[in-house]
Amino acid sequence: MEIRLLRYVVTLAEELHFGRAAERHHISQQPFGQYIRRLEHEVGAPLFERTSRRVTPTPAGVRLVTEARVLLDAVDQLAERARSEGAGRDEQTLRLGVLGFGAGQRWDDLRAALNAQVPGLRIEYADLDLSTQYRAVLDRTVDAGIMWHAGSVDGLRSDVVLSSPRAAVVPARSQLADATSLTMDEVADGPWLATPPLSPVMREWLGPAAEPGPNAPVVRQPAAIPTAVATSGYIALHAEVARDFYPRPDVRFVPLEGADPEIAVITRADDERPTIAALRRAARFARGGTVTLPVTEQDSHRNR
Repeated sequence: MEIRLLRYVVTLAEELHFGRAAERHHISQQPFGQYIRRLEHEVGAPLFERTSRRVTPTPAGVRLVTEARVLLDAVDQLAERARSEGAGRDEQTLRLGVLGFGAGQRWDDLRAALNAQVPGLRIEYADLDLSTQYRAVLDRTVDAGIMWHAGSVDGLRSDVVLSSPRAAVVPARSQLADATSLTMDEVADGPWLATPPLSPVMREWLGPAAEPGPNAPVVRQPAAIPTAVATSGYIALHAEVARDFYPRPDVRFVPLEGADPEIAVITRADDERPTIAALRRAARFARGGTVTLPVTEQDSHRNR
C-alpha cells in the first residue's frame, strides 16, 4: 500500500469531490479516480459511495482515513525527528545510483520520506548496470544505490523496498508465451540472453539464466531486456512488475517459479552518515515496515 495513495484517499475524504481532490495533487480527475479504485481493490472493500451528486465515505473508508492520517502524520514528523541526527545540515547532496526502473511505484513514497527528513537535499542520479551495481557503492562512485538485491554482499547493507514475482520474458511468437506459468526445468535450456560479467551472488541467483545461448545479445541493464528478447528470440529473467515499465506487444512476461526478485536501497554497511540513515528509514517507510524514530532533545524535555 503506497503512502501516495493514502494521501489521495485522505484528500478525497476532505473534499468529497473527485475533481477538487485531484487538483490538490496536480493530476487530472481520471487517473485520480483510478488510484482510488486501485486502493479499494487492495483493501477489498469500497471506500466511497459515488452518485452523480455526492461522494461519501463508507464505514470502511472512514476507518481507513482515520488510520491513514496517523501514518501520514508519522511520515511528516520524520523531518523534525531526523534533525536530532544532524540530517540536512552536513550532507546536502546524495549521489544515488539507479538500476533499471529503480524503486518503481515506491519511488514517490521513498523520495517524499527522504525529503521530509532532509529538506533541500539534492539528489544526483547515476545509471548503473548489472555488472557494476554493487561495486559502484563499495568504491564510493555513488553514495547509495537502488538495485537488485540478490543476496548478501560483504561490506553492503540492503533495505528492501519492493519485491515482485519472478517472470520469464519470452517472445510473443514463442510456444512459451501461452503458458500460464513456467518452471525452471521448462526454461533451463533457454536460450538465454547474455549478461556482462556478474558478481558471484548475482550469478547464483540467476542460476541457468546466467548461462547465455550461442551468439546471445549482451544486456547490461534491465530496461534493455524486453527489446533484446523481441528482436533476438532469446529469453530472459525479470521481475513481473517490469511489465508496467517496459511494455511491448511482442513479448510476454510469464510467471516463473523461484525466489521473487527484490529491489533494495543498497548502502555501505559502515556508512552511518545522517543522510544515509535518513535514506534507510525512507526505504523502510516505502516498504511499509516499522520504523523506530529517533527521540529529539525537545521530546526528552517534554517527557520530564
